[in-house]
Amino acid sequence: MTGVKKKKIAVFIDGSNFYFKVRTLTRQKTNFTLFDYQGLIKELVGTDARVVHAGYYVGVVRAKGGSTKAAELRKHQQQLFDQLRLQKLTVVTGFLMQHDGKYFEKGVDVRIAVDIVSGAYEKQYDEAILISSDTDLLPAVTKAQSRGRPVHYVGFSHQPSLAMVSRCSTSRLLTEKDILKFSRSHRKTIKIKRFDED
Repeated sequence: MTGVKKKKIAVFIDGSNFYFKVRTLTRQKTNFTLFDYQGLIKELVGTDARVVHAGYYVGVVRAKGGSTKAAELRKHQQQLFDQLRLQKLTVVTGFLMQHDGKYFEKGVDVRIAVDIVSGAYEKQYDEAILISSDTDLLPAVTKAQSRGRPVHYVGFSHQPSLAMVSRCSTSRLLTEKDILKFSRSHRKTIKIKRFDED
């Protein structure tokens, strides 16, 4: 007996957006290096679909000029990347530029948008889950949906994007309780399994 073909789901995580939204949502500090990203993705995707792409998009810190702060940030970011790859996520990088002591991402939203649109045109996925409240991604969302590829918005209950809610196929707003469920401080161990394992 042939099994029911599962929907192919692509998951796009805007790393910087996720970091700042979670940091302002939770009352206690979240350890992003030990966060169970795969667990969150599996809950969002459900059991009647399979993940064909799980991308974490972020600007890379470049340690230059002997900057102690930059070196420390890069060290923590590399630890995060190691954990993401261990959890079977693809790390997709842009640039992190420094100006007047502040860091700004360059090219990250473009990488997300290109992957959403190209994946839709090339039929790499049936549906997409976008964890980002960046409205700059709405043209890519609209284009993907015009190709028959629904995009589901995942935002945050304390700072939802009304434009994303109205333009995406469906929306889910994560609460503090949702985030804490996948925080290492609330889970003694994180069992790593491949996305295609039951």
